Amino acid sequence: MIANLVQLAAEEEQNPLVPPGPELLVGTIAFAIVFFFFWKKLLPNINKVLEERRAAIEGGIEEAETMKVEAQSVLEQYKAQLAEARHEAARLRQEAQEQGAALIAEMRAEGQRQREEIVAAGHAQIEADRKAASSALRQDVGKLATDLAGKLVGESLEDHARQSRVIDRFLDELEEKAEAGR
Repeated sequence: MIANLVQLAAEEEQNPLVPPGPELLVGTIAFAIVFFFFWKKLLPNINKVLEERRAAIEGGIEEAETMKVEAQSVLEQYKAQLAEARHEAARLRQEAQEQGAALIAEMRAEGQRQREEIVAAGHAQIEADRKAASSALRQDVGKLATDLAGKLVGESLEDHARQSRVIDRFLDELEEKAEAGR
């Protein structure tokens, strides 16, 4: 058997890299049919899918760029609003401080006015009390002086009009001496 194979191989002495003619013709026709099928049917579908993919990628990139520009715009608006809010807050703080200072000044002025009213009322009350005490003292001193004078003179000085004039003149002289001594 091996001998038969060796003999067959020697008879055919053909190059193993080059196929026989009829095989080469059948292979070429089969290749042309497959190539034609790929070229007419498969290649347009592949190109269509690749074109769709390229368009989707480019659309995605454009959309991403648009979104990036929009996000940058929104960020700028946010920063502007934040700066405006900070400015408004600072203005409100300043305004509140000014109002607080004005309120404090107003309250101090009101307190000063009330203090002056209280002091004036106190002085008026003291003056009224002094006059009442002076009047009561005049009456008491007058009565005591009349009684004493009546005991010294030996007669009663019950005339009220004369008694009042004498007492008033005496006390006025005492006040003038006291004021002159100051």
